[in-house]
Amino acid sequence: QVQVVESGGGLVQPGGSLRLSCAASGSIFSINVMRWYRQAPGKERELVASIASDGTTNYADSLKGRFTISRDNAKNTVYLQMNSLKPEDMAVYYCNVVLRTTYRDPWRNYWGQGTQVTVSS
Repeated sequence: QVQVVESGGGLVQPGGSLRLSCAASGSIFSINVMRWYRQAPGKERELVASIASDGTTNYADSLKGRFTISRDNAKNTVYLQMNSLKPEDMAVYYCNVVLRTTYRDPWRNYWGQGTQVTVSS
């Protein structure tokens, strides 16, 4: 089995920073892309950022320059550094990991349970 667990959410004032972490554990053979999504109340889930196994990153255009995604392959962990947070960044942030459990298995998506980020004074 595979577990994906996010951490690091919380309450922050506008202009503040938070660092989210997401660790994948269990029966893992190889991890491909790791992504962060977010979903605000009443809105659809949107892609925030992604990072491939070779370190190639992609960001939502509106977040470039404020958010930074990184990963530690030895720890099967992805991070999201969020700076200059705004009230509109408030959402539940979800981690998505594409991995294989054995060399014969197909790539599959695994999701974490989400972590709440609240931006308020």
